[in-house]
Amino acid sequence: MKKQTDAKDSKKKKKSGIKKVLKIMLLFLFLLFVGYASYFAYNYYRHTSTMEDKEYDPLSATALGIDPEKLKTVGRINILVLGESGVGDGYNLTDSIMVMSYNPQTQQASLLSIPRDTYVGKKNKDTATPNYLASYKMNAVYRNGENIEETVECVNNLTGLNIEYYLLVDTDAIIKIVDTIGGVWFNVPIDMNYDDTNQDLHIHLQAGEQLIDGAKAEQLLRFRHNQDWTTYPTEYGDNDIGRMRTQREFIQATAKQLLKIENVTKVLNLLDIIKNSVRSNLDFEILKYYIPYAFKFDTSRIVSDTLPGESETCNGIWIYTADKTKTKQVIQDLFTDKIITEEENTNQTTNTITDENAKEDEEITIELLNGTGDSEVLIQVKEKLKQAGYNIIKSGTTSSTTNTTIINRTNQARKEEKNIKEILGIGTNTSGSDNSNVDFTVIIGKDYQ
Repeated sequence: MKKQTDAKDSKKKKKSGIKKVLKIMLLFLFLLFVGYASYFAYNYYRHTSTMEDKEYDPLSATALGIDPEKLKTVGRINILVLGESGVGDGYNLTDSIMVMSYNPQTQQASLLSIPRDTYVGKKNKDTATPNYLASYKMNAVYRNGENIEETVECVNNLTGLNIEYYLLVDTDAIIKIVDTIGGVWFNVPIDMNYDDTNQDLHIHLQAGEQLIDGAKAEQLLRFRHNQDWTTYPTEYGDNDIGRMRTQREFIQATAKQLLKIENVTKVLNLLDIIKNSVRSNLDFEILKYYIPYAFKFDTSRIVSDTLPGESETCNGIWIYTADKTKTKQVIQDLFTDKIITEEENTNQTTNTITDENAKEDEEITIELLNGTGDSEVLIQVKEKLKQAGYNIIKSGTTSSTTNTTIINRTNQARKEEKNIKEILGIGTNTSGSDNSNVDFTVIIGKDYQ
């Protein structure tokens, strides 16, 4: 009897001990949850309180563990995107070569298509051998994915850009990404009918607005001409030019779909696809700083173009020759925030207008850029800021801009940001690098009244 009682007491003690352990574990988990929730809430508050107009998504920034101060200094990023597809016997070429650029501080993005036949050799094209010409077309330099660094270098030489990162996307990745986000609504410009058994490529699409799934996306992006050699109309851009335009417009449509709130939950699936199907030297530690801005991005602000030049035959080889002068202008329009000199100061040797009445260095200095296309607006805003005591030492025009932006370049007090915004009656406050020798850069957008 005593043994039974002892056994019962032992069981009770054991159960009591287990309950204590469970309580301690639950308490620990509860405290851990409360601690994390408090930490998350604190960092979320830091983001929502420091960015007055929420130029980026504070929730994703908090989830990624990003310091709000670091977000303010994130600058423009240029990436070379290569679309890879097979041509048979395990040999791959780049059907699409494109430079993508994004400036989170101004929420502007650019796409520049580079024709795959672009000649990038150092020898004179008129005297080079056919073999040399064929070997130094842009897509030939790629050499089955073994020479991506040289491809990046060739694009930098062509454009004058300093591209550091590349993104190599194969056909399977495109199919998976488009299917993951539920397809993309797109207006197919013409009927497309083409078959190539060597590449196992079969394109059959009807013109018109339709939901493009992954398989159709591959057909759309690879189409150049029909089986009977008819192609895009001249006004659209024939053959490769037309294909590059379709590629850019489809990317814009895909970005619009991708950034919809219902697709935010699919980020992990997309990251998994990118990890397994995309080659890149772009580290996630760099990329993550752009994600919160991307969720606030308006895809209608994407501007795009094709590398200027002309197609020609040299020594029996079909090549595309870039126009250096026009290319320089396109690069300036798409990838820089360079100020265009105003006609009223044609005698200036710099690309900005220096105010004759510039005050002392200790005063707040402003660079004023007009993105409205209306010269009268620049005059009005300049006068308002001068009357408020600000020193306008540079002014000029920039590319068409939708939203007015006030960039604090020298970490001036927030009251100055607010004061400038009150004077303008509108504007998004942000921070930027100190690369213009001014305290603030004010970009007047079309939203200015």
